[in-house]
Amino acid sequence: MTSPSPSPATPLSLPLWQLLAGCADAVTAVSNGQSLTEALTACRPAERPGVQALSFTVLRRIGRAQALRQALVPKKPAPWVDSLIISALALACGTEYDEHTLVDQAVTAAKRKAERASGLVNAVLRRFLRERDALMAQTDRDLMARYNHPEWWITRLRKDWPDHWEALLNVNQAQPPMTLRVNARKTTAGAYLQRLQDAGIHGHLLPDAAHAPDAIVLGAAVPVSRLPGFEQGDVSVQDASAQLAATLLLAPIDGQTLPSGARVLDACAAPGGKTAHLLEQADLNVTAVDADPERLKRVTDTLNRLGLHATTIAADASQPDKWWDGEFFDAILLDAPCSASGIVRRHPDVRWLRRDSDIANLARTQDAMLTALWPKLKAGGRLVYCTCSVFKQEGQARIDAFLQRTPSARAMPSPGHLLPVVEYPDDPALANPALLQDMGDGFFYALLIKTP
Repeated sequence: MTSPSPSPATPLSLPLWQLLAGCADAVTAVSNGQSLTEALTACRPAERPGVQALSFTVLRRIGRAQALRQALVPKKPAPWVDSLIISALALACGTEYDEHTLVDQAVTAAKRKAERASGLVNAVLRRFLRERDALMAQTDRDLMARYNHPEWWITRLRKDWPDHWEALLNVNQAQPPMTLRVNARKTTAGAYLQRLQDAGIHGHLLPDAAHAPDAIVLGAAVPVSRLPGFEQGDVSVQDASAQLAATLLLAPIDGQTLPSGARVLDACAAPGGKTAHLLEQADLNVTAVDADPERLKRVTDTLNRLGLHATTIAADASQPDKWWDGEFFDAILLDAPCSASGIVRRHPDVRWLRRDSDIANLARTQDAMLTALWPKLKAGGRLVYCTCSVFKQEGQARIDAFLQRTPSARAMPSPGHLLPVVEYPDDPALANPALLQDMGDGFFYALLIKTP
């Protein structure tokens, strides 16, 4: 289950200085290679929602903020002080806070944790306010500052998607929609939409529901506790693009559907959204494999809430001989480890944690998983390969390479790369964030059949 991303407008019940201090902690952790999710576990529960909201905003603007700090303070301050200045500069680039209040609260945060640096923090932020226009124009020449992505990321997108690269960068700065998946065993999307409306929650069905017939897009994110029947398993949170996995794997092929009780492998299954969706759609014998035992517990928790069952195995999916029981699968869903470049709007830290060299390493892992799992699929069986990536090296390039070295694999019609952008880049409406609300995350999907 994917949690909705917090909005920058999330109400902050604690003093801003306190949340700024926590945000600086989180930014420091991310700069040291820790994920934001992990970093936020260090926050006290009362602080976490506000710190998370600030951190999301800061990480979406940190390329610009780092360039501004470099222009204002060429000699990098101590790590936490640097993170506080960068966080305050990122927020000052927006309109969420009164600028003088922001300076005052940032200085207060510095006095509480790094008193000697409070004068520096004050001087840097006040100079930014005085010279804002000139500094913004100066840093506009820096690609990382202008687009708030690493330069290697920008270069890769320009090569892969020459007509869409800028739109892809821009969409990563937008607030993603909160999308629900209605449990088809219990109700329909239309009936649940009425329940939402009765509860005062606005939402709508997707205009083209063929790929995600169980999806409802909310007008604004709400806590799952407000969703009618959530604890009873009537609904889950899952992006529309992610919902396509079950739809594609279970769709008729040459008039044939998977039989009741078919053996299905969900490789790399955690946190369990796709496993659950498969079981909501059909009576299947599902084996869910994931290498992380802690994350695998989330699969079990999800299934328990929904009243569903799958066999869960904590193991490396790329080494099936260590866990496979010898009986071939009718279908395999391989949601392979990837860069997560398609879900950056939900996880803004990803772009700063990845390195260009990671993509080739991940491609090797994806190749290894395809090669290892294919022999465990019965003749006539089907495999869906997917990644939540917009990089072609993790998508079509992997399938092209696999087909070349695997004579028994036949590609079937499938969506390929799904991009969270308006299809026609010359349309002036592209800049309208409202058009992005129905768009699913960036994904790649391929459907393969094993010939006898």
